[in-house]
Amino acid sequence: MAGHSKWSKIKHIKAVVDKKKGKEFSKVARMIMQAAREGGGDPSANLRLKYALEKARQVNMPKENVERAIKKGVGDVDGVVFDETTYEGYGPGGVAILVDVLTDNRNRTVGEVRKAFDRRGGNLGTSGCVSWMFTKQGIVTIESDKIAEDDLIDLALEAGAENVELEGDLFSVTVAPESYDALLEAVAAASIEPESSELTMVPQNTVPLDRENAEKVLNLLSDLDDLDDVQEVHSNADIPEDAVAAG
Repeated sequence: MAGHSKWSKIKHIKAVVDKKKGKEFSKVARMIMQAAREGGGDPSANLRLKYALEKARQVNMPKENVERAIKKGVGDVDGVVFDETTYEGYGPGGVAILVDVLTDNRNRTVGEVRKAFDRRGGNLGTSGCVSWMFTKQGIVTIESDKIAEDDLIDLALEAGAENVELEGDLFSVTVAPESYDALLEAVAAASIEPESSELTMVPQNTVPLDRENAEKVLNLLSDLDDLDDVQEVHSNADIPEDAVAAG
């Protein structure tokens, strides 16, 4: 199971973008509300809610916040109805960017997203302009001291995973969305706690950037992520390590 997923690079970028912890709870609450509204409040029968609750666990969201978000989603408590959409555009250096949002006002949100692109030297594009460059995949990372590589490969293959790669002190396991839940169940059955797990958009190829454009892209990604309506930001930027460290 070979091939370079570039996930370690992507995770470095996400770590820089995801540094504003104060807004995480509100973003995850929206995610939970939307999932509960669409599929009900039982995570065993609603995979999207199950994934949202896993995200809440990863950011240490208080139990009462989670329960309130579920109640709002299923209508037990009055809540705002959110609209889900994705904006696409280009950043400095020609990198492709996807911006997933949950909003109660599309006009406000598209204005804020466009302003962020313009301010940092990017361009908001039309639907479909860059999404073809990305593939939806499940990524599960596991600390390398928790399982032998051969044992993890056997487990991952049995669960339908596509790739296992050692990146530093972490194994990165890539899986198609339809096999993501089976992989998580297999990892849990082996009594392994993943370092991280998520369904995300992974670029098919990356765009190398020089230091100047890398800093501009990191600023753009950070500005987009800081918007209240933005849930996730994806990019195919290949950021130099020194620029990531500086960010």
